[in-house]
Amino acid sequence: MPSNDVRILAQAAVPTAAAGAVAAVVSAVVAGGKGAIGALVATVVVILFMGIGLYVLQRTAKSLPHLFQAMGLMLYAAQILLLFIFVALFQDTTLFHPKAFALTLLGTTLVWIAAQTRAHMKAKILYVEPESTTSGKPGNPGHSS
Repeated sequence: MPSNDVRILAQAAVPTAAAGAVAAVVSAVVAGGKGAIGALVATVVVILFMGIGLYVLQRTAKSLPHLFQAMGLMLYAAQILLLFIFVALFQDTTLFHPKAFALTLLGTTLVWIAAQTRAHMKAKILYVEPESTTSGKPGNPGHSS
């Protein structure tokens, strides 16, 4: 992964993990140990889903740039659908507190999207690849005689 991609991933994952930690503490206070486990599981699910999605989107941007926008829209729709499926699958679980899980899933997803949007807006990404020039060779566009 190029450094811009890693930077954007880190700028989205760190605030999401922090929000998940806060949610785990609040869930532990409100719902006990099962609430904390539900919040931690939700945070891991969001970071994995969104991180994999970001990776797929960056690969698409490099290999099929003409599909980037459509792929981004389809990817976010699929991620949100999968997160709703996770909530539906685990609504009756006894492994953790389902409400803490669902609320943390929603909250950390919103934090990820906001952090990723901010990271993309702050990133200085070139729209075109600069042409490399080798000095001293005649016929080079960057060479002036």
